[in-house]
Amino acid sequence: MSLIVIATVVLAFQQDSGNAHPSDPDSLPAAAQPPQAAGSAGTGTGGAQTGGAAAPGAPGAPAEGEAGGNGTSQSAAGPVTEVDKKFLIAVRRAGLWEIPAGRLAQTNSNNEAVKRAGHHLIDGHAMLDQLVREDAKILGVQIPNEASEEQQGWVAQMKAARGAEFDRIFVNLLRAAHGKVFALIGEVRAATQNDLIRRHSKVANETVLDHLEVLEDTGLVTKETLEDVEAAVSS
Repeated sequence: MSLIVIATVVLAFQQDSGNAHPSDPDSLPAAAQPPQAAGSAGTGTGGAQTGGAAAPGAPGAPAEGEAGGNGTSQSAAGPVTEVDKKFLIAVRRAGLWEIPAGRLAQTNSNNEAVKRAGHHLIDGHAMLDQLVREDAKILGVQIPNEASEEQQGWVAQMKAARGAEFDRIFVNLLRAAHGKVFALIGEVRAATQNDLIRRHSKVANETVLDHLEVLEDTGLVTKETLEDVEAAVSS
C-alpha cells in the first residue's frame, strides 16, 4: 500500500468534533443512518443526509490530545513515535467496542451471515487485544480500558435495534470503520521504525481484511458506505 500524506494519518486518529450525543441516531455515520424516503430532505450527492455526523476516521480513534505519551520514546525494538502510540490506542479502542458489537450480532440478528461476521469480530479482536496489551506494556504506551463515549453510543444503538434494522446498522457502521483503518494500517507500517509495531501492523492488516470480507459477504454494504470510505482515504 502506497504511503499517503502524513496529514491522513493525523486525520485518521481524530474524533469527530460534532456536538451530537453519542447515543443519538444522528451521531452515527451516514452509512448507518436509516435510508431516506424518496423526496426527503438532503443535500449533496451519493445519498448524503442533512444532519448526519461524519463517519469516524478510524475505529478506536483516541480523543484529541490522547496519544499515550508525549513525543518519541526509545525502546529495544526501536523508536516509538506519536503515530505508533496512537496506532496502539486505536487498536485497543477498536476491540473495546467491536467485541461487544460482535456479541450483539449473535442475539439481535436473524441473519446467519451477520452472525458469522460477528463471530469473526469477536475472535479477531480478542487476538489483537491480547497482542496490543503485550506490546503496549513492552513499549511503555498507556492504553485505554474502555471505549470512547462515541463508540459506546454506537453500541447502544445496536443494542436497541433488532432484525433487519440491526443488520443494516451493524454491517455499514463496521464496514466504514474497517475500510478507513485498513488504509491507516498501511501508512503506519510504511513509516514505523519499530519492530513490534511492524509485526503488530501486519497482524492487524490481516485481521481487518478478514473483517472487511465477512462484512461484504452479508450483501448489506451500501454504495453510500463505500463512497464515504473512498472520500475519507483519498482526502
